[in-house]
Parts: sequence; structure tokens; C-alpha cells
Amino acid sequence: MSNPLQYAGLFVIGVLAGEELIVRYGLHPALSRLDDHPHLLARQALVRRLRVVVPIVMLPAAALAAAVLVVVTGPGLALRWATVLAMVTFLLLSFLGTVPINIKVGGWRADAPPPGWQAVIARWARLDILRSAAATAAFLFAVLAVAQAN
Repeated sequence: MSNPLQYAGLFVIGVLAGEELIVRYGLHPALSRLDDHPHLLARQALVRRLRVVVPIVMLPAAALAAAVLVVVTGPGLALRWATVLAMVTFLLLSFLGTVPINIKVGGWRADAPPPGWQAVIARWARLDILRSAAATAAFLFAVLAVAQAN
């Protein structure tokens, strides 16, 4: 039988994966279709908002994944480990990859972006593909771990 902690982790990791998929496959493609100035203004507004919202979800998701690994016993151990590893990957890609880029972008002048700014955004996009995949994988592994425990 699954532990209630597993269900809490599953919920929060699911919210994180959903948020990441919307940013990757909803918001980012829409931003890329805008002209430079409105693109940067919109990106900066999103960074300001999401730098508050995303940590509220991702930090509890990571903590719950770790807690489940430590507390829950029985079937699904490999899947619980896979969940934690996917969350660690997500956190590393965030803190070492997209967050520093977001900080840079937040300081740009939208009416006069720095030379090569498109390359910086392209790097962010590549990292974000990996981030959203890691969050989605964590959710899949968590779902499978709960299913295996039942």
C-alpha cells in the first residue's frame, strides 16, 4: 500500500511537470514568434513572475521526492530512486543553467538588448528542453512507483 507522503509527492511533482511543459511547449514558442522588443518585455515579465512561482513548487517537489525515498519501503525502490535522480537533474539544470540566464535577461534593456542575445535565449531553450524532460520523467517515475506499491 502506498504511503500518503507518496501521494503528496506525486501531486506536487505532477504540478511541477505540468508547469514545465506549459512553459516549454506553450509559452516559449509563443514568445519566439514576437518581435524582439515585445519578446524581451514578455520574457522579463515571465521571469519576474515565475522566479516566485516555480520555487514554491519545485523545492517541495524535490523535498517530497527525497522524503519518499527515505520513508517509504517496499516495492518501487528503483522507481523512487529514479524520481529523485530526475529531480536532482531538474534542480541542477535550473540552478546552474536557466536561472543564471534568467538573471541576465532580467537586467537587459528590452529596447537595446546586448549583442548576441538571441544565442543566450537559444541556450536557455536547449536547457529548458532538458529541464522539462527531467520534470516529466520525475512525474512518470513517481506515478510508476505509486502504481508498483499498490
